[in-house]
Amino acid sequence: MLIVDGKIVSESLFSNHFQCEITKCKGACCIEGDMGAPLEDEEVETLQKILPTLKPRLPEAGQRAIDKDGPAVAYEELKGMGTTLREDGACAFVKINNRGIATCSIEEAWNEGLTDFRKPVSCHLYPIRIEEGPQGIFESLNYEKWEICAPACHEGKKNDVKVYEFAREALIRKYGAAFYGALEVADPDPSKTNTAPFE
Repeated sequence: MLIVDGKIVSESLFSNHFQCEITKCKGACCIEGDMGAPLEDEEVETLQKILPTLKPRLPEAGQRAIDKDGPAVAYEELKGMGTTLREDGACAFVKINNRGIATCSIEEAWNEGLTDFRKPVSCHLYPIRIEEGPQGIFESLNYEKWEICAPACHEGKKNDVKVYEFAREALIRKYGAAFYGALEVADPDPSKTNTAPFE
């Protein structure tokens, strides 16, 4: 583990490669799993607020799940809130396009300029997961390895894209550009380390 700008960062973010290959995994991370995407408190409020925009875009199964439970529910494993799941276990906000690939209705609406909320930051950061220490004093960033993401690992290795590099935009969204610059400096790989100021 490394301490970067007050965050505990797993070395696995530097030692593993990742580059999403959605044409091969078909967006399985939005469909499989035991719980919805982790949500921050303000994200729960945001989903409630933009629900009138999102709901008409959802398949019937997603609409039914939200009618029953709302856009977010509590998960014991998360010790907090996450997106609601459909009866088939998929995220309530998922859609399947004409190529059989799962897409996010939240991000779709953002792409069309209908909302300024792109998607939950936990989705944006994936495969990085954030865990809070006791009393929320420390946050730790870990790489969540999942078998369904094997194509992404292969693609990342082929193109020499590390986990933290893949999540660059999301990490800057969550913690700011200076934090990402500190990650670059902390990377033990001499070919990756950037000691210049991050802009």
